Amino acid sequence: MDHFVYKNGELFAEDVPVAKIAAEVGTPTYIYSKATLLGHYQRIAQAFLPLKPIICYSIKSCGNVNLVRELVNAGSGMDVTSGGELFRALTAGCDPKKIVFAGVGKTDKEINEALSADGGSGIGWFNIESEEEFWNLDRLAGLKGVAARGALRVNPDVENKGGTHAKTFTGKKETKFGVDIDRAAAFFRLAAKAKHARLNAIHLHIGSPIKVTQPYTDAITKALALIDELARDGIVIDTLDIGGGFAAFYEGNEAPAASVYADAIVPLLKDRAGKGLQIILEPGRSISCNAGILLAQVQYTKQGGTKKFVIIDAAMNDLIRPTLYESYHFIWPAKPGAAMVPASRLSTLRVSGDEKVDVVGPICESGDYLAKDRYLPVLTRGDLVAVFSAGAYGMAMSSNYNARPRAAEVLVDGSGYRIIRRRETYEDLIHGE
Repeated sequence: MDHFVYKNGELFAEDVPVAKIAAEVGTPTYIYSKATLLGHYQRIAQAFLPLKPIICYSIKSCGNVNLVRELVNAGSGMDVTSGGELFRALTAGCDPKKIVFAGVGKTDKEINEALSADGGSGIGWFNIESEEEFWNLDRLAGLKGVAARGALRVNPDVENKGGTHAKTFTGKKETKFGVDIDRAAAFFRLAAKAKHARLNAIHLHIGSPIKVTQPYTDAITKALALIDELARDGIVIDTLDIGGGFAAFYEGNEAPAASVYADAIVPLLKDRAGKGLQIILEPGRSISCNAGILLAQVQYTKQGGTKKFVIIDAAMNDLIRPTLYESYHFIWPAKPGAAMVPASRLSTLRVSGDEKVDVVGPICESGDYLAKDRYLPVLTRGDLVAVFSAGAYGMAMSSNYNARPRAAEVLVDGSGYRIIRRRETYEDLIHGE
């Protein structure tokens, strides 16, 4: 799952005690494990190897340019959703032809930036979210005198069978994403008349995290039927982007292995891939989630009626997922002692002498919490606590709410570590104002 382990009663990131990092860098700090990040990428690459896919890491999940560069060096492409993410991908050295650009609201500026990449030959694919967007892409490509490749995001209208949060499931018609599958064929026929943009690919993305394989097989089966229908009309689809959304471990028992997803998906696509259909995957959470923890320090404890609060220096501006999605993150002291080393990361974990608490931050909102009614060892002022599985949509969704400088980021590699993003200062807060 990851390389954050307890040794002699103390939490290590690979071979580095996290308390050592806290002493130098302070808290709150995001700590990433290089071995975990690359390990999850490599497991996906190996599982889907029979398809020879282009794996495009979903940069929105965790976009520090140093982490992106590690993945690029491992062979990854990038899935971007904004001009800023495109800039990060290119800065990290990503091959523009291995970049896919998603998002329902691409501006003309962003599209032009993507068309200008790679010396003017542009990125690999624009994931097209609407008919109007496609014709705008065709217009802008014409103005620049270049060609563009589009992948129509087809909404397959599949059921949410894995308990994905309503805010992150995108496979039904009623979401803002993509074009309904029942009108996709007609649009492909119209798009064939475009002069500067080629619509020769299909994109699927049904949400995240998807904890079961059936929504994928349902969506891919529908996409293959669409490819066959278009082929009968002489329209060749040469690329199928099956998206991402593979689950990650928060409790440690809920995410299928990459090989489980592959066992369900590869048989559907292996023959077609062998005949030239390019397959693209867009994993994000499944690569970055377990690669990061958020390290914080207890400031105070207090009693409020029947409830006890542990107040730490990390807050909803640092990690908003518990507030926004009611998400679970395992939390445990960084130096609990040998007798209190956690046997698992289950939400039901109990140890002798524990107490039920709410873990909260200092922001002036009742919604500022990282855990509610959680059983933890007794914590006191100054204790370090680790919030696990925080690599995905942690720092990426952080903010300066309450004028709080954002956390530092540290990358651990074996017995060494380095700061890959300095802690913001008060001066940073007003820069540009």
